[in-house]
Amino acid sequence: MRPRIGISSCLLGEAVRYDGGHRHAAALAAALAQDFELVSLCPEREAGLGVPRPPVRLVQWDDAIHARGVSDPHLDVTDALRACAEAKRETIAGLAGFVFKARSPSCGVDSTPLVDARGRPLAPTSGLFVQWVRTRFPALPLAEDEALADATARADFMARVWAYYRGE
Repeated sequence: MRPRIGISSCLLGEAVRYDGGHRHAAALAAALAQDFELVSLCPEREAGLGVPRPPVRLVQWDDAIHARGVSDPHLDVTDALRACAEAKRETIAGLAGFVFKARSPSCGVDSTPLVDARGRPLAPTSGLFVQWVRTRFPALPLAEDEALADATARADFMARVWAYYRGE
């Protein structure tokens, strides 16, 4: 049996992004599929946010980070994303790694833009789904699609996945 790794659905060519599009990373998916079973997951779609949907961004608000609408700041999908993460706990527990879409408000790994309540940029952070995964599965190997375009980084991630899978 091959290790199972999660991968953002948009990277597999699924039209799940806010604008109805995808970010198909065919070469990356093909490289990973040689060694791993790929498990598609889109927190925003699975949270019931729809496709297409209004774009959201991460906002530091009252000492917490919220996923709020870009055009409609009253739109707050924070609770929906957290509920999706909880609902996917068993699926994630069965994974040996996860590849996320860079800069996504749900899936970015330390690359997601963050603004304050007035819209001023703050230091980048991780998307809400990634934050949840890191808290509950701190040893799970995580990576972003853009970082894995580098063959050395991809080989390192794959080695970490195999080590995690073997319980090392």
